[in-house]
Amino acid sequence: MRTILGAALAALTLITATPVLAQEWPNRPVRIIVPFAAGGTTDLFARILANGLPDTFKQSFVVENRAGAGGNIGAQAVARADADGYTLLVGTVSTHAINPFLYTRLPFDAVKDFQPVSLIARLPNMLVVNPRLPATDVAGFIAHLKANPGKLNYGSSGAGTSTHLAAELFKMLTGTDMAHIPYRSSGEVMNNLTAGHIDLAFDNMTLAWPQAQGGTVRALGVTSPERSATAPNVPAIAETLAGFDATSWHGLFAPANTPRAIVDRLSADVRRILSDPAIATRLAELGAVAAPTTPEAFAAFIAAEQAKWQPVVVASGAKVDG
Repeated sequence: MRTILGAALAALTLITATPVLAQEWPNRPVRIIVPFAAGGTTDLFARILANGLPDTFKQSFVVENRAGAGGNIGAQAVARADADGYTLLVGTVSTHAINPFLYTRLPFDAVKDFQPVSLIARLPNMLVVNPRLPATDVAGFIAHLKANPGKLNYGSSGAGTSTHLAAELFKMLTGTDMAHIPYRSSGEVMNNLTAGHIDLAFDNMTLAWPQAQGGTVRALGVTSPERSATAPNVPAIAETLAGFDATSWHGLFAPANTPRAIVDRLSADVRRILSDPAIATRLAELGAVAAPTTPEAFAAFIAAEQAKWQPVVVASGAKVDG
């Protein structure tokens, strides 16, 4: 009887303490973990939130970069953190939709160990080719690939990255073949594409679009289902290849079992921050589109992304021992 009463009392204490915790949160600084190096797109989104969230919560939100292992080191730190709302993660399509199938051993469960808070933004890549290629649109490019199986090569910022798997998805949907040449960064990809060492890339719009505007590469399409406001005259690949969608994305996560009241407050404030016209303009300069969601909608989005990318990772043959 004492054991039963003790367990009941502990459960009651937990139930009553959770609303109090959520009501008092935050009473000290909150960490936002970025699982990549400072200066990148993920870091930028984290700092946008870190600058905006204190307006509502009256506490500082501090960005902490923990790069390594394709984002897994930073994600693991959040997965193992206390579920009290004081450690958050800006995760990506890589950490939560690609790495679970790319790495042979992942130090966290991308679904069970996290509480989705809100999608932040979606960021399409851009299909760009060296100007010496005869193709001037997506249909012509597909025809050129089919007429030259295995003869063209594409660059990416590394095996298993979104720039690699966008090309693999394109190959799957078109039934074409081209060789993959991985580099260490998108900067190297652009340098080798403009120099003519590779034929094409599905690369970051932030780097690819200025090159296209300068005429050193030719832009054929963006990888989002719709056109980008940053380059409205460049068609979406999906206008020619139905169903093609290889959009990068960033979202805010908390550790699993974080009190729902804290999650809901954060989700609502992400929406407030991203509705600011100045922030929308800043994102548009990157080719990004603000896309705040409810926690439930974000969880459903992640499930759909995992279902999409798992067969692409398998077909690509990419595998990383982790």
